Amino acid sequence: MDRIPVCIRADDPISQLGVTAELRPRPEVRVLGSDEMDEARVAVVVAGAVTEETPQVLRSVAARMSEARLVLVTPEIDESDLVPVVEAGVMGVVRRRDATPERLVTVVRSAAAGEGAVPPDLLGRLLDQVGQVQRHVLGPRGLNFNNLTEREVQVLRLAAEGFDTDEIAAAVAYSARTVKQVLHDFQNRFQLRNRCHAVAYAMRNGLI
Repeated sequence: MDRIPVCIRADDPISQLGVTAELRPRPEVRVLGSDEMDEARVAVVVAGAVTEETPQVLRSVAARMSEARLVLVTPEIDESDLVPVVEAGVMGVVRRRDATPERLVTVVRSAAAGEGAVPPDLLGRLLDQVGQVQRHVLGPRGLNFNNLTEREVQVLRLAAEGFDTDEIAAAVAYSARTVKQVLHDFQNRFQLRNRCHAVAYAMRNGLI
């Protein structure tokens, strides 16, 4: 099994040491030194809180490591914070209380594979919020921004609920290749960076 090269960026030295100590012994990943950052496939960014400056910090990390996928570890995050950090390039989110070595490795592996990983309760609340906007704001005005095919809606909704490619394929009776192509076409059409960005864009614009 190839070990995933991971760099860790924290806003304080204690968090840096703590996450490094959790990941370094794991056989699935290889924690990089400061002189190896350009090899990273995943960058784990540890933030003490999500603030207005956090998206810019994430974009800065992404710009310095153009090949790396971003994972954010933070004490707390709500649905209003999720879309800005995803638009900044984040593919995985882990709350500090859930950041066991096993969970971190799972999210890192998902990010390296180009698949998002977000706490299920957070996605649930976000979906509910989007649904309320559609029911109470758009619907009464006869507005509908959904110009997607039924297939795209099905795939994006399941992706938003945290299903991976194989699970989506099984749920909608498509091949995994078709699911990937649907997501790829959607990302290209709207110039989106990855699956998480596609889901966030679709939600923000009332497409699903």
